[in-house]
Amino acid sequence: MKRYYQITDLIVEMDTFGRTERQAVPYLADGVQKTDILIDSKWQSFREKFPFISEDESEYYCSAYSFYTQLVDFNGMMLHSSAVVKDGRAYLFSAPSGTGKSTHTQLWLEVFGKDVTILNDDKPALRRIDGTWYAYGTPWSGKHDISINTRVPLGGICVLRRGDVNKIEPYRGVGAIKDIFEQAPKYTNSDYVGKLLDLLNQLLCEVPVWQMDCNMDPEAARMSYAAMSGRKEN
Repeated sequence: MKRYYQITDLIVEMDTFGRTERQAVPYLADGVQKTDILIDSKWQSFREKFPFISEDESEYYCSAYSFYTQLVDFNGMMLHSSAVVKDGRAYLFSAPSGTGKSTHTQLWLEVFGKDVTILNDDKPALRRIDGTWYAYGTPWSGKHDISINTRVPLGGICVLRRGDVNKIEPYRGVGAIKDIFEQAPKYTNSDYVGKLLDLLNQLLCEVPVWQMDCNMDPEAARMSYAAMSGRKEN
C-alpha cells in the first residue's frame, strides 16, 4: 500500500515493506496534498541481477537509490558519514567503511553525554535551502538504524583517518574534493552525476571541511569539536 512520508522536508510517496517500512515509520506524513518524490524501487529487477541479496535488503537499497537520485533535483544529496548534533549544529564525520566514523561519534557521546545526539549514523542527507546547508536524518541509516527525523544546520564536515596522534586541520583543494566525492553515492545516471557535482562544488565552497588523524582517546572528540565549532569544552 502506498504511503506518504516527510523526508528532508519533502513529501515522498512510496510503497514499502520490511526494513524500509519499519525504519520509515517516524517519517509518516498526514494531510498530504502533493508529492515531491515518487519512489519506485524496482527491487525485483535488482534482485534478478543479484539473487544472493534478500528481498528485504534489495528493496531497502533500491528505495534509497530512487530517493537520492531524485533528491539532487531539490538541492540535496547523501554523504556517507556519521552525523552528530551539538549546540544546535550538525557535524559530519566521513571516511571509507571501517575507518572509525561510528567509533568517533561514540566518543562524542562518551565525552559530551546528553549534550550530543546522533542525527544519522551512516547516510545523512544534506540540502541547501535559501543559502543554508542542513543535515537530515532519513530512513536509510545503516545497519544499526540510528537516525532522527529532524533537520539541523550543518556546522562542518570532517574527513577521518586513523592515526596514533590526534591532529585536525582545515582541508581544501583536490584532496578534499576527491575524499568527499568518494563518499557520495555515484549512481550511473548521467543527469544525477552532473547535478551532484554542482552540489559538491557549492558544498565545498560554503561549508568548512576538516581532515583529522585520530585515535581512540576521548581527547579526539574534544579536539574535533573545538576545531569544528570554534569553541572549547570546559
